[in-house]
Amino acid sequence: MIVSRRTLLRATAAGLAAPTAAGLLTGSPASAAATLPGVESFVATYKTNVSTDLTVAGNAAVRILSGMRRLWRTGAEWNTGTVLDHAVLRANIRHVAKVTRARTPQQAARAFIQDRQHQSYAAAAGLGPLTALYREGALAVTGITTAPDGTPPTKIDDAVPAGAPAGAALGAGSVTSALGAVVTLVNTLRGPFSSGNPAKTAYQYPRPWRMTESNRVVDTGTVDALGYPVYDSPVTVAAQLLRQRSTTPAEDGGLPSGHTNAFHLAALAYAYAIPERFQELITAALDLSDTRIVSGMHSPIDVIGGRILATALAAAILNDPANAQLKAQAREQARTYLTARAGGDLFAFAHNGTGDDYRDRAANARLALPKLTYDLPRTGARGVPMMVPAGAEVLLETRLPYLTAEQRREVLRTTALESGHPLLDGPEFWGRLNLFAAADGYGAFDRTVQVVMDAAAGGFAAADTWRNDIGGRGGLVKSGSGTLTLTGGNDYRGGTRLRAGTLVAGTVDALGRGDVEVTGGELRVPGALRVRGRYDQRAGALAVTAPARGAAVTVEDEAVLAGTLTVDGRGGEATVLRARRVRGRFARVVATGGRRATVTYTRTEVRIRLHG
Repeated sequence: MIVSRRTLLRATAAGLAAPTAAGLLTGSPASAAATLPGVESFVATYKTNVSTDLTVAGNAAVRILSGMRRLWRTGAEWNTGTVLDHAVLRANIRHVAKVTRARTPQQAARAFIQDRQHQSYAAAAGLGPLTALYREGALAVTGITTAPDGTPPTKIDDAVPAGAPAGAALGAGSVTSALGAVVTLVNTLRGPFSSGNPAKTAYQYPRPWRMTESNRVVDTGTVDALGYPVYDSPVTVAAQLLRQRSTTPAEDGGLPSGHTNAFHLAALAYAYAIPERFQELITAALDLSDTRIVSGMHSPIDVIGGRILATALAAAILNDPANAQLKAQAREQARTYLTARAGGDLFAFAHNGTGDDYRDRAANARLALPKLTYDLPRTGARGVPMMVPAGAEVLLETRLPYLTAEQRREVLRTTALESGHPLLDGPEFWGRLNLFAAADGYGAFDRTVQVVMDAAAGGFAAADTWRNDIGGRGGLVKSGSGTLTLTGGNDYRGGTRLRAGTLVAGTVDALGRGDVEVTGGELRVPGALRVRGRYDQRAGALAVTAPARGAAVTVEDEAVLAGTLTVDGRGGEATVLRARRVRGRFARVVATGGRRATVTYTRTEVRIRLHG
């Protein structure tokens, strides 16, 4: 079903509008849709994010965060707002109270560092083994590497440290450095239209230390000697953080978190230029943003809002024709510079585990995925179909370079978060994008997916892995000279056709439920594979590892054989394939390691004995 942008905006805006401070937001829950007729996409209007217009209709950033209007009605003053969704906002503040009361001195110290260090410098930690190479090439430095011992008399700001290399700069580094194009890309994403301040002023949702757990707004100075509620642990760094808090609450709202916006903008810029660390950079941004809650400076709602804004801003700025040359230069510059220093294999070096806090994908998933929603109550409508925001596909342009723009949109759609979280369900659904999952390919094949990969192009176009559990009624057609590996517990029903290149079945259910057809290339089975249909090899090759027990390939229907069989093993006898019925024979059998192979065919099995 095709739904117009106007219809989508009406559906997602319904019930969001409410009276707000100084009339900045207008309308009522019943008339909200009428305030957004013919609104263009965020990507087309991101430059409206300026402080002179703080309305939903006029400011693109305020608009995409308007899911907040289901949760909170901004008042005429900073402390007269009304809670509309008690379940969500109560859970929101209770999360802050729980985290800040339980945090350790070490966690508080880390929160201090991330509070004061330049966010573009901090986000580069997601580059793992490439971080030092990047910072050296970009001349990126920081003056804040440790938390103070005790409470300093004044606020500490980041500064270029003494002894830094000539030309060194804070944040992403120097625009005149060897990685100047990458630095410029980071700075451009964090440019003049990327502030969260207009939305902060529009929504005036108080920071957690101005609210009780029951969401009652507390006037500064009325709770304790410092004037703050209970969200600070008895550690010395907390007092330093308190010194940074504004004494003008009306100008110091919590939603969206500015640090979170900055962490994600920098991470997405690095991820575009250095996609070899795409998923790890997304994880780092979510991890760094969480320190805003640990510090007591922000709530989950604030942090989620910062992520939503940054995601939309990054897509808009990367889509801007004015930045087309820059983003291409940044990608090529990063690849050339880092490959030369990584010994020729950039991906392998980027994942060698050295100096990498984000080296384990499973650990990254455990860290990152809960932070997309913070497990806040789903009080919104369930089962609302995902519609990918206009232009969002650019975020995957370098991570999935072998897919078309429309295919990248399908990856985003099929890996998106479910509906029901009011803030995430705001206009255009930017909050429902799950870039961590999208880095692992499709979540479903809802139609036949044709993938053409080119080994000569290098990088992900030459070899990539899809790790998601892929469902759907469609199937997969693999062409081109590159290698695609599937490692999910897949359940797609449309079958698999291999025409060229290499397709690696990394799990027993990697090829889903349908028939498997090989007409060229190599189907590689390093472990065991279950074909839940018919196996038809007309040409090409099947490459298996001889199993100690069972069959390398189990076919629930019949198997029709031709082409080449390649077997890797230590010797002895093994079952290569077992089917309901075996027809035909392999034209050629190759045993690796210089061994000889004797093949036996029965009505239902292909067995092999390796000699030598």
